Amino acid sequence: MTGRAEEPDHEVLVIGAGFSGIGAAIGLRKAGIADFAVIDELDDIGGSWHVNRYPGIAVDIAAFSYCYAFEPNASWSRVFPSGAEVKAYADRCVDKYGLRPHLRLKSTVTSAEYDESAHLWRVFLEDENTITARFVICATGWLTKPKWPDIEGLDGFAGIVVHTADWDPSLNLTGQRVAVIGTGASAVQVVPAIAPRVRQLSVYQRTPIWLFPKPDFVVPKPVHRLFRIAPWLQRAVRLFTDAGTELSFVIAMVHNRQFPFLVRAGEAISRLYLRLQVKGDRELIDKLTPAYGLGCKRPSFAKGYWRAFTRRNVDLVTEPIERMTETGIHTTDGAERAFDVLVLATGFHVLDNLPPFPVRGAGGREILEFWRTERFQVYEGSSVKGYPNLWFIVGPYSFTGGSWFGTIDHQVTHALRVITEARRRNATEAAVRPESHDRSFRRTLRRQRNTVFFNNNCGASNSYYFDERGDAPAVRPASTYEAAWRSRHFDLDDYRYANRADERAGG
Repeated sequence: MTGRAEEPDHEVLVIGAGFSGIGAAIGLRKAGIADFAVIDELDDIGGSWHVNRYPGIAVDIAAFSYCYAFEPNASWSRVFPSGAEVKAYADRCVDKYGLRPHLRLKSTVTSAEYDESAHLWRVFLEDENTITARFVICATGWLTKPKWPDIEGLDGFAGIVVHTADWDPSLNLTGQRVAVIGTGASAVQVVPAIAPRVRQLSVYQRTPIWLFPKPDFVVPKPVHRLFRIAPWLQRAVRLFTDAGTELSFVIAMVHNRQFPFLVRAGEAISRLYLRLQVKGDRELIDKLTPAYGLGCKRPSFAKGYWRAFTRRNVDLVTEPIERMTETGIHTTDGAERAFDVLVLATGFHVLDNLPPFPVRGAGGREILEFWRTERFQVYEGSSVKGYPNLWFIVGPYSFTGGSWFGTIDHQVTHALRVITEARRRNATEAAVRPESHDRSFRRTLRRQRNTVFFNNNCGASNSYYFDERGDAPAVRPASTYEAAWRSRHFDLDDYRYANRADERAGG
C-alpha cells in the first residue's frame, strides 16, 4: 500500500475493551501516553464478561488472582464470584482510571493494514470509517466468536436454540425438557445451575473434562474491611492463590516431562473427587472419566456438575449425535430424544479467530495466511516479524495457563517497553528483527516438547490448544513468573527502530 506523509489519528489504538484492552489502556495512562483510543464492537466494556450471562456463570480461578495485581478488589463476595460481579469490577477499573473518554464502542473492525511509507496502521470499520494509529495493541481475546456445532438438521429444530455465549435472559427453563451439547467450562457451570428447575436434562458429551473441587465460600465482610486496612494481607493471599495455580496447572503442564508426578497427582485427586460425587455408579464414573491426560485441554473447578448426573431428571448421553430432527436429537445408536430447548455449550473459535479480522502487514501479507503457511509463530508471545508497530495481548504462545491477568500483565509490559523505547528514540516504527523472532520461536518449539501436550496421551482430547499441524500454540511453554520476568528483561534491541522522516530524507 502506498503511504502518505501524515500524522495518525492516535498514537496508540487498542482494539478490544475486555480486561486485556482495559489493562493495556491503564498501562498507557501510567506510562504517560495520553493519545490513545480503545475500540470495541460491543456496546459496553468487559468483553466476555459483558456478553456471557448464562446461568451459573462465574470465574474458575480464585478471585484473589482474577484481578489486576495493581488494582486488587477487597470486596469480592465469594472466592469464585459471579460474572456480574466481575463485570462490575471492570466498570470500576474503567471509571477509576478515567478511560471512558478514550472508549469508542459499537465500532466493529473489518480489517487493518500497515502503511509502510507512513509508518502507521489503517484500521477499517464496519461503518466505513477509518482510524489511523502509529501503534496498535490487539486485545481482542480468544472467547469472542461462538462455535456452533456442525450437526445435520440443526436449523430444522422447532424448539428454542441458545448458545451460552448469546444467552437470552428472558428464557425460562422451568419445567422444560432441555438438552445441553458440550461438557467444557461453560457446561460445568450451566448444568448444575439449571438441573433443579428443568423437567428433564440430557447432556451430550463428546469428551469428558478433568475437574477439581471448587472451594467456593462466602468472603465475610470483616475480611473485606481487613483487606482495606491491611492491603499487604490481600497481596499475601494473592501470592498464595497464584502459587497454587502455578504449581497445580502451569508448572505441571509446562514441565510435564521433568515433573510427571504433578500431573499424576492431579489426576488422582480428580478421580477421587469424581468417585465422591458419583458414589457407586461405576458405569457413570467410567463415562465421566477422561481417556486423555490431565492438562491436554483446560481443566476446571466445579461445584455440583458431576453430582447433577445422579439426579433422576438428568442423564448423560455419550452416543454420538447423528442428526437433529424437528423435535429433538437422533444419536447413532438409533435413539431419539425430544426436547423443548437446546443449549449449545460448544465454546468458541480460538486459533482461527486470532485476530477476528484480516491484518495485513509489510508487503500486504495477511497474518492468518502467514501463520497457516509458516506455523503459528511469534516473538516472546507478543509481536510478529513483518508486522511492525503491532502487539498481541492474547495471541499464539502468549497465555501461560494460569490467570488471564498474569498474561495481561506481561503482555502489556512487553508492548509498553517497546513503545516507550520508540518514543525515546523518536522512532515512528518498531519492528521485531527477523533473527530475534526466529530465535524466540525456535526456543518455544524446543520447550514445547517438555509440555503435557506431547507427553500425556492428548490425542483423544479434542483440545482447542492444538492446531492442524499438531503444535499447541494456545499456551506458552513457560510459567507466568518466567514470562513476566522476560517481559521486563528482553533485549530492546531485538527490535529495529526507524523514523519515517529520516527514511523519506534518505530516499
